[in-house]
Amino acid sequence: MADNFFPEHGPRHFLTLMDLSPAELRGVIARATELKRSWRAGEVIKPLKNRVLGMIFEKSSTRTRVSFEAGMTQLGGAALFLSPRDTQLGRGEPIEDTARVLSRMVDCVMIRTFEHDKVERFAAHSRVPVINGLTDLVHPCQLLADMQTYFEHRGDIAGKTVTWVGDGNNMCHSYINAARQFDFRLNIACPDGYDPEPELLAEAGNRCQVFRDPLAAADGSDLVVTDVWASMGQEEEQAQRRQAFADFIVTQELMARAHHDALFFHCLPAHRGEEVAAEVIDRPDSVVWDEAENRLHAQKALLEFLLVTSKAA
Repeated sequence: MADNFFPEHGPRHFLTLMDLSPAELRGVIARATELKRSWRAGEVIKPLKNRVLGMIFEKSSTRTRVSFEAGMTQLGGAALFLSPRDTQLGRGEPIEDTARVLSRMVDCVMIRTFEHDKVERFAAHSRVPVINGLTDLVHPCQLLADMQTYFEHRGDIAGKTVTWVGDGNNMCHSYINAARQFDFRLNIACPDGYDPEPELLAEAGNRCQVFRDPLAAADGSDLVVTDVWASMGQEEEQAQRRQAFADFIVTQELMARAHHDALFFHCLPAHRGEEVAAEVIDRPDSVVWDEAENRLHAQKALLEFLLVTSKAA
């Protein structure tokens, strides 16, 4: 069999939000809400029976591993957890070779790593769909869960205003892509020197605006989002970042500048007293826990889309 064998048009990958059309993204989110309803009702559906997801983790994870593994089980499939100690990647095997071999044995691959180039190279040599479980550039699976959460609590996000507070990191980059795909405005409040990638900002056009004053950025916002000040791999910068981000905290004062029914999101884990005040994330009507749970359902819908729906189209 030829090494470049693929389905007729090649597998669909999910490396960034831009890999699906706006209509496809909305379809995945609607399906996620339906899968959530059926799961809570105790219904058993197995569209991924006998399918196997290979999960490669070069970055540690709680929510990503549990949500993908539980999701595959709930849909009738199975998931394999592979740490750097469990793969030849950790011993210097070329990514291209790992992709060629692993994609002959599993039906889908999820990769959580550092350099975005790794998932792109893996996907280029894979026979099966590849999902980005997080890279230093973007975190698209989290945005599926976030958009599902907003849709469930407030309806369509099109035309709304979202405020990002904090580092111009992979989550911020994913919100820039989401602004394009879901048609909302994004105010980005970050300290000087911590801006998101200029190329991504340029691609978003006038949908995004950078602020140095987080309170001004929050004015009239429908959704306020933040993340930790130092991501994995940046721990040595913790003291420097704590000083740089001292004014970029989501407090009750900041939330008061947003709309009265504005939601607050955090992808977790959260550091109370740093990027968010405890009284904001722990308020009785906090939807952060719905947001975390929706990683499970959004990723189930994504897996079904890549392995079943898109192949049938």
